[in-house]
Amino acid sequence: MKAIKHADGLTRCPWPKDDPLYVSYHDNEWGVPEYDDRALFEKLILDGFQAGLSWITILRKRDNFRKAFDDFDPAKIARYTPRKLEALMQDAGIVRNRLKIEASVSNAQAYLAIPDFSSYLWGFNDGRVVQNNFRSLKQVPAKTALAEKISKDLQKRGFRFVGPTIVYAFMQAVGMVNDHLVTCHRHEACAKLGRKAR
Repeated sequence: MKAIKHADGLTRCPWPKDDPLYVSYHDNEWGVPEYDDRALFEKLILDGFQAGLSWITILRKRDNFRKAFDDFDPAKIARYTPRKLEALMQDAGIVRNRLKIEASVSNAQAYLAIPDFSSYLWGFNDGRVVQNNFRSLKQVPAKTALAEKISKDLQKRGFRFVGPTIVYAFMQAVGMVNDHLVTCHRHEACAKLGRKAR
């Protein structure tokens, strides 16, 4: 699938279609380099919850997730009790998957053992954004060697639900790679952000 021209005259990647929430996410967040530790942690956890689901499902529940998970404060999540986990399992506003909910706690504990999470993640590519120039979604990989390397290291540190496909989706979202199609209006804007010194 190639980029699509929308009613507002802008050409976009095809995946957000005409969903206003998805279009806003595509235009304002996806592919923008993110360096904030907590924001990176939130996105990694949410990408883990996405496993087996579509991102729009998670995006529609994101505000509920933030409320349920104490705004993704790792120090709080790391101390969740069995009672809190049971309450989360009863929360219809989030994805109620016991393994993923339990993984959020162990992932928070693993996160807290890394002094500078942002530098740790961005360090895998020396702080540089991978600039891709794809013309069709068919060209975009599901995972890469770099995603596999990050995935293995995260797992070694105790993170769960961080397989290479999840990690690559995370890298796309937080701007570690620019996978906006070249004909998408956000491709060059994200490329410029990626070229700026951190």
